[in-house]
Amino acid sequence: MNARTLAWAGGGRRRWHRLLAGSAALVVAIGGAWYWHHAQRYVTTDDAYVDAHVVQISAQVSGQVVRVAVENNQSVSKGALLFEIDPAPYALKVQEAQTQLALARQQVREREAAVTEAAARLAQRQAELAEARSRASRILRLAAEGVMSPQAGDQARTTLAAAQAAVSAAQAALRQAQAQLGIAGEDNPQIQAAQARLAQAQLDLEHTRVIAPDDGYVTEMSLRPGAVVTAGSPLFAFVAAHDWWLDANYKETQLEKVKPGDPAEIAIDMYPHRVFHGVVDSISRGSGTAFSLLPPENATGNWVKVTQRVPVKVRITDPDPRFPLRVGTSGRVTIDVGG
Repeated sequence: MNARTLAWAGGGRRRWHRLLAGSAALVVAIGGAWYWHHAQRYVTTDDAYVDAHVVQISAQVSGQVVRVAVENNQSVSKGALLFEIDPAPYALKVQEAQTQLALARQQVREREAAVTEAAARLAQRQAELAEARSRASRILRLAAEGVMSPQAGDQARTTLAAAQAAVSAAQAALRQAQAQLGIAGEDNPQIQAAQARLAQAQLDLEHTRVIAPDDGYVTEMSLRPGAVVTAGSPLFAFVAAHDWWLDANYKETQLEKVKPGDPAEIAIDMYPHRVFHGVVDSISRGSGTAFSLLPPENATGNWVKVTQRVPVKVRITDPDPRFPLRVGTSGRVTIDVGG
């Protein structure tokens, strides 16, 4: 191989190296531009955890459990029976309240009858008073004319005074009967109080059957028949099935462009090959440490600035029954802030 051929081959290698170097620089430039554009448009965090509405199920009345209709981690529909408390004591209270209501109505009817009787007696006494006035007027006129004796006039006055007193007594008796009665009919306070006691007893009886507040899942369930429960004491947890979200803890430096309504992609560690979609629901008004029981004390001489994280609620818009979610599991959230 002559020198010219060798020189040409060396120049080709140099051109090839320059081409490779230029291509590599172009790839780096394109990659850098893509990374810059991606960083401007998307913010991502691995510090994210699945959450849902979780309520503690408790009984509203106390008693012994006679039936448990669900098992731990079971899926249930809204209104389904969870467990039942012995209804017998509460059924007896309903019967007692019904009896008290019947007695109250009977007492009100008796007082209404007493008012009617007192009113009739007053009417009778008023009629007697009118007759006594008319008779006394005639006798006193005749006594003044000398037709009748003065004693007859005195007797007429006495009879009129007695009739007036009888009317006054009848009026007092009517007022007393009306006061004892109060309001007539079903609006009577005594009847309404008895009705309220009956309604409460019936409500307590209904509360012996504890039902699911929504579609969801029973968890941390260990209740068994025979257990005695107290009203208001938590017994197990219930996870609602419809509303799922992630509490994504972003660095404060990532949140300049994030706003409610921004779309997001969600990867759950349990299902690494399934991408969920979501939307930013809200952004916390404080960092995660701001609302902790022991917030950091920064007013010290050895203070070091630490980037804080702010919780962002990202609601999952396409939950999939084939990939059931679990409260507290980890995920990765990428929010599209629109560039």
